[in-house]
Amino acid sequence: MVDGSWTSTAQFSGMRWVWKDSMGKVQLMETRNLTRRETPLHSELEALRWAMESMIQYSNCQRFGTDSKDRIAMMEPPQTWPNFSTELEIIQTLRLCFSDFRINYFPRTHNAIADSGKRLFYYSNLRWSGKPDRDRTTNKT
Repeated sequence: MVDGSWTSTAQFSGMRWVWKDSMGKVQLMETRNLTRRETPLHSELEALRWAMESMIQYSNCQRFGTDSKDRIAMMEPPQTWPNFSTELEIIQTLRLCFSDFRINYFPRTHNAIADSGKRLFYYSNLRWSGKPDRDRTTNKT
């Protein structure tokens, strides 16, 4: 599950991805923030790019989930979204690294674990990474 968050008044955009095994158990998750992106969709695409880059090291078969129908629509064909051409070009290149790439829609109610943590990072420059049972917080400068 991947989620990006954006607000016009915050300095940062919050992002989180969560990797679950086939039984639905959380294996790894990461939360971070970046300087606020131009729009909410830019934040959503940045979150997907970051999740894809992170997941390549674990498996080349990935099913990504999102609560953003627009982000899914942007995947095919990406040329119809010229304001996002740079981000979509990077994502299309990353897709080539996955032998099986899928992105599916999940309502926000099914995306709670990815949705819940990203807002905490709006106002701070923190990054969190780890397994749920071994939390690790680091200050990223």
